[in-house]
Amino acid sequence: QVQLVESGGGLVQAGGSLRLSCAASGSIFRINAMGWYRQAPGKQRELVATINNDGRTNYADSVKGRFAISRNNAKNTNLQMIALKPEDTAVYYCNAHALSPGGPENDYWGQGTQVTVSS
Repeated sequence: QVQLVESGGGLVQAGGSLRLSCAASGSIFRINAMGWYRQAPGKQRELVATINNDGRTNYADSVKGRFAISRNNAKNTNLQMIALKPEDTAVYYCNAHALSPGGPENDYWGQGTQVTVSS
């Protein structure tokens, strides 16, 4: 099993910044990609940003130019968020496509961290 733990959420005023971090642990052979998703009240979970092992990134149009995803090692990812808007308010979830030793690739999720942006 793979566990993902997020940190760094909180309350910030519009225009402010936050940095989310996610650390993976457990029985990990390889993590192929990591990413961040978010879910606002009454809405479906949506992709925010992803990063592959080769460093390729993908962003939702709504966050391009304001958010930056990075991986500081094979098991950690960060999401730097600037110029935050009230519509960025959501629970942010870390995601990993990972293989355990001898097992298939699976999707893993963290427990989520709340980001609230006040106007």
